[in-house]
Amino acid sequence: MKPLPVDATGCIENRTFDEIQVGDRASLVRTLTQRDIELFAAMTGDVNPAHMDPAYASTDMFHRVVAHGMWGGTLVSTVLGTELPGPGTIYLSQDLHFQAPVGLGDTITVTITAREKIADRQRIIFDCRCSNQKGENVILGTAEVKAPLKKIRRPRMELPEVRMGTHDRFHALMARAAFGASIPTAVVHPCDDVSLAAVLEAASAGLIIPILVGPSAKIQAAARQAQLDIRALRLVDAPHSHAAAEAAVALVRNGEAHLLMKGSLHTDELMHAVLAADSGLRTERRLSHVYLMDVPGYARPLLVTDAAINITPSLLDKRDIIQNAIDLAQIMGNSTPRVAVLSAVETVNPAIPSTVDAAALCKMAERGQITGGLVDGPLAFDNAISPEAAREKGIVSTVAGLADILVVPDLESGNLLAKQLTFLAGADTAGIVMGARVPIILTSRADSSRTRVASCAVAVLVSRAHAAHLPLAEA
Repeated sequence: MKPLPVDATGCIENRTFDEIQVGDRASLVRTLTQRDIELFAAMTGDVNPAHMDPAYASTDMFHRVVAHGMWGGTLVSTVLGTELPGPGTIYLSQDLHFQAPVGLGDTITVTITAREKIADRQRIIFDCRCSNQKGENVILGTAEVKAPLKKIRRPRMELPEVRMGTHDRFHALMARAAFGASIPTAVVHPCDDVSLAAVLEAASAGLIIPILVGPSAKIQAAARQAQLDIRALRLVDAPHSHAAAEAAVALVRNGEAHLLMKGSLHTDELMHAVLAADSGLRTERRLSHVYLMDVPGYARPLLVTDAAINITPSLLDKRDIIQNAIDLAQIMGNSTPRVAVLSAVETVNPAIPSTVDAAALCKMAERGQITGGLVDGPLAFDNAISPEAAREKGIVSTVAGLADILVVPDLESGNLLAKQLTFLAGADTAGIVMGARVPIILTSRADSSRTRVASCAVAVLVSRAHAAHLPLAEA
C-alpha cells in the first residue's frame, strides 16, 4: 500500500487512476458536535426534531441513525474528494448502510479502501467504513468514483468562517416570561398589520393581555386588511395618536394596564404623554431605552443603552441610564453586570467629553451613586468586548473584554451601534424603556415580529419583578 502524499506547503494533490492500487486507503477523523448538526440542518433545511433534538431523537433510534449517518456519509465524500483519489474525482454512486447511532461527542474514523479498479471505464470501487471511538462500525458500504487521469496540485483552500445564530438565549427568555400570568398591556395606536400581528403573537404566547387603544375604525380596518382576528381583544376608542397615548397612560395610571406598548405612532408622541406632569408614570429616575441583544459569537447577552430616548445625555442623565441598565440586567439574571462606558479611546482626554464623563461615572460608582454593577471607562468598543484587544492595550480591568452593558456617549452612536449589530452581525434584539413606573415596550417600525414579541417578554419579566417587590438580583 502506497502512502498518500504529504505536502508541508499547504497544497492538495490527487492520486491518478494509474497511481492507485487495490488496497490503497485513506482516512479522516472527526468528532460530531452540536454545531455540525446545526450547520447540516441549515444547509439541507432538515429541521426534523428526530435529527435536531437529542431528547426526541433518543426515542426514535432509526431516525437518529439516519440523520447522523448522513453526516457520516458526507465525510466519506470528503475523503474521496480531497485525499483519495482527491481533486478531479467524480463521485458516481454509493451504497452505505447505517449500522449504529452516532451521538454528540462521538469521534468517527472514516476509512476508504480501494477494492476494485475498472480500467476501461476509469472507475474505482472503494470499501467505506465509519467506526466510532469504541471501534464499533456505524456505517459500512461502498462508493464508486471516476478517478482523474491527470495530476492535479492546488493550494488547499481555507474554509469560510460560518457564524450560526440560534439565539438560544432569547428562546430561554421567552420560555421564562411565558411561565406565569399574562400582563394587561395598553397598546398605543396599533393601526398597522405589523403592530397587530405582534400583539396577537405575544398574546398567543401567554405574555400579555392586549388592550388596543386608538381609532377603532382604523384598527379594525387594518386587522381586516391583514386578515387578523382581534374580536376577542378589548378596544378603547381614541380619535388620533395623541389622544391614544393619553388614554393608554390613563389606563396604566388607573391600574387597568401594567405595561405600555408602542404601536404605529411616533416615539415622541408616546413619550410626551408618559412624561406629562399628571401622567403618574414619572419617577425621580431619568427614562432611558435599553436594548437586550443576543449577538452570535458573543459569549453573553449584551445590553446597549441609550439608543432611542436621550439625544445628548448629561453626566447625571448617564448615571440614570447606567442604573436603569443595571436594574434590567439583574432582572434578567445577571446579579453583578459589567458596565463599559464607551468612547473612541480608552484614556481620558479633555478634548473628548465622553472620556471625561466616563471617568466621572466610574468615580460615582465607587462612591455609591451607581450601584449593583462594575463600571469602567472610558473603553473603546474593541477593548470593551474583546479580551484580546484589552490585553493588547495593556488594560487591567474587571470589565474590559467582558462587558455585559455598553453605555454609548449619545443617541446617535448608540443607534448606529445597535443597528450594526442587528443588520451586520445578525443579532436578535429586544428593547424596552426603563425608569418609568411601568416598563414601556418601544419598538421600531423596521423591527421584526420576533423583536417585538421578545420585547414584550422582557417587559413582562420587569413588571413581575416590580410587582413582587423583590431585590432586583432575586427577581
